[in-house]
Amino acid sequence: MRFSKRDATPPEDLAALRAEIDRIDAEMHALLIQRGGIIDRLIAVKGTSASGSAFRPGREAAMMRRVAERHRGLLPLDTVEGIWRVIIATFTFVQAPFSVHADISGGDPAMRDSARFHFGFTVPYRPHPTCSAVIEAVAASRGDLGIFRFDPRATAGGAKGEAWWDGLVGTGRPKVIARLPFIERPTHPAGTPVFVVAKPLDDPAAIQRDWVLHAVRCAAWTAGAERALQDLYGEVVARAKPKAGAEKTGAEKTGAERLLLAAPGGVGARQLRDALDRAGAEVTALDETGSHAARFRV
Repeated sequence: MRFSKRDATPPEDLAALRAEIDRIDAEMHALLIQRGGIIDRLIAVKGTSASGSAFRPGREAAMMRRVAERHRGLLPLDTVEGIWRVIIATFTFVQAPFSVHADISGGDPAMRDSARFHFGFTVPYRPHPTCSAVIEAVAASRGDLGIFRFDPRATAGGAKGEAWWDGLVGTGRPKVIARLPFIERPTHPAGTPVFVVAKPLDDPAAIQRDWVLHAVRCAAWTAGAERALQDLYGEVVARAKPKAGAEKTGAEKTGAERLLLAAPGGVGARQLRDALDRAGAEVTALDETGSHAARFRV
């Protein structure tokens, strides 16, 4: 049996292709240098190097959506997203240096992967034992970020089931400003869902308000309250475990249930509170604790 031989690519063609790759690499590097020059001018205009965090989650979410929408070819989206995240985060760090504080109460590897994928290796990574510790570290910083994982299907707050979101309540306190990853897919290499918290940004328009988070205290979280929240297209993000001990009465019983709820940005705080009260929740406190962009799935 005679087998036909595939003609080898002429050496000059290989050389030409490699030269083309080298040219593209040089152009990409030159564009990064050009981008850095623009950042220098941006620092001069905004003064971000002296004013704290330069993180703009709404703009970043929109940028990452455009990356996913226009991507094509054999290069995996994971790689493209990772490259863009490193570029964006590093130039943000150049504008105003910051650290990323991470809650590792559920394990360090997933949180470290999330921090490195979304913020790169240039940005310092600071692990902490609880969500509350992350929030306090951010509160004490000039412009650091904090990240912690969440699971709406489970009682949250770490091993003790504490209402860590209470640390986000109040004027000037850190708030949730983003949910990562910006691009969601089943095979995401850093797909652990995390919230990003920061001290209030100097530009409120930089935060996307597709979803707004509310810390709620109520006398009872009933099935009716759950349905009322779902009717508004909201969800329970986290629920603190009830405190151990004897059954409370009177004033102690007021506000016994503590939850973190997410509702669409178009649902006002008064509308949410009224809906829960009509369902028998008896809300005693409802405080906004941040907002984030809607999830983009591919």
